[in-house]
Amino acid sequence: MLTHYFSSRRNIWLTSIFIGIAAALLAGVIQSIALYHSRTERLDTIINNISTHLTEHFSELNKAITHLQTLADQDCQSILSSPSAQTIFELDVSMFMLIKRGHVICSSTTGAINVPLTQIIPQINPHKALDLQLLSGSSGIPRARLAMWLRSSDEDQDGVYVSMNPNLIPYLLYSDHPDNFSKIALVVDDKAIFRLKNSPVDLRTLPDKPTRQIPVQGLPLKLSLYTSGQLSERNMQFILLLSVVCGVLAGFAGYYIMAIKCGPRKILQTAMKNHQFYLVYQPVVKANSLQIVGVEVLMRWHHPAAGEIPPDVFIRLAEKQQMIVPLTHHLLTLLALDAPMLQTILPAGSKLGINISPAHLQSSCFQHDIQQFVAALPEGHFNLVLEMTERAMIDTSQSEANFDWLHRQGVEIAIDDFGTGHSALIYLERYNFDFLKIDRRFVQGIDTETVTSPVLDAVLKLSRHLQLTTVAEGVETPEQAEWLTRHGVDYLQGYWLSQPLRLEALIAAHKQQVKYFTG
Repeated sequence: MLTHYFSSRRNIWLTSIFIGIAAALLAGVIQSIALYHSRTERLDTIINNISTHLTEHFSELNKAITHLQTLADQDCQSILSSPSAQTIFELDVSMFMLIKRGHVICSSTTGAINVPLTQIIPQINPHKALDLQLLSGSSGIPRARLAMWLRSSDEDQDGVYVSMNPNLIPYLLYSDHPDNFSKIALVVDDKAIFRLKNSPVDLRTLPDKPTRQIPVQGLPLKLSLYTSGQLSERNMQFILLLSVVCGVLAGFAGYYIMAIKCGPRKILQTAMKNHQFYLVYQPVVKANSLQIVGVEVLMRWHHPAAGEIPPDVFIRLAEKQQMIVPLTHHLLTLLALDAPMLQTILPAGSKLGINISPAHLQSSCFQHDIQQFVAALPEGHFNLVLEMTERAMIDTSQSEANFDWLHRQGVEIAIDDFGTGHSALIYLERYNFDFLKIDRRFVQGIDTETVTSPVLDAVLKLSRHLQLTTVAEGVETPEQAEWLTRHGVDYLQGYWLSQPLRLEALIAAHKQQVKYFTG
């Protein structure tokens, strides 16, 4: 009904889609941050665990090498068959050599030998207390390996050389988990060995920088961890699924909230709360003297976005949404606030005509509402006239009881828009009305060649027969006013006399001595 005046369903859908997209993006960003943070913590845990493992591993290896050095004076065969040699092999060592005065005296691969260490492994410096080198694979050991020299504390070039396969270190198997990182490396100086690589790699030639790098305690060795910088496919699928779910839920939630907020009932409640409704007053005058005898109180709605909303639109909307009673309460409240000013410009006994819906008439709160409103008016100054439209059916038993009660309270009753409904004559027979308001459509037919004037003649004869006071609405010309007066109509209202005015304009008309105030 209000599509012409308020946001359409299309706008609500578009806004809901925007909310859904925004929620999906927000959920995706938050989840990505959470996953990146979780992965960061996981990487820290992994690299710390690997570092701890390597520290413990090399500590155990250092103990085994130190014990092996004590066997340097024995023959090579005894050394190779000793428990110390077996312990070294259990620590991922692929081969070892025992060196005395810079010469290899025993090798786990060749047995007894007497060759300078620098001739076999020129990269190792036997003068250092500890030396680590990364070596390329060979025919015997195809993969890159880690070589370590540990000097004896007694002599300058006495010690043990070991060659290790770093791929056998258990924690390096973490590199098989793409969720964690893409590759891992053991770094000595500017060279690194990667799992399953045959040769060390010069780090200066790599385009990537390690995500994590941590030194191994007590050794000139670093552990570097590389990641792709992107989340795994599984995580991306999870983020996408979460974003879609959050987007759909947020979109539907937004639609539901806006549908309620922008629904007709909510719009009416908001309009009353924000004082968008206001009252206008249309003077009612005696037909023979044109002197004001009262006003009809009408409600208007100025919406901040849609502008003026026609009364027939919001009245029907209020009836459909079962909001006509709250809307009438609002009208009575506004009128009670204006009543003291109306008292200063309207004579005592002036009539206040108020439209009452049959739904309100039949409600349980009707009598209380009228009593409360009458008590809020200046005492004894106004006569209240309730105008009932006959276009809607009126419940017989409840309405008749309320009509009797109203008359006992001194409230008069008018049947409004007479002749436009389907049961006007039945109402006139059943209920005791005080006024009959002639619809403007009959008045506009005066002096035309339509059938309206004969019908109007019949209505006036009926009103005289029933002794009903008549009020003609929609009087727009002096000819219409003259015809109605000549045919016995008691009161007139319409644009010829005055359009509905706000209170300020009505007061201004009084000060200017407009004809219906002067008589």
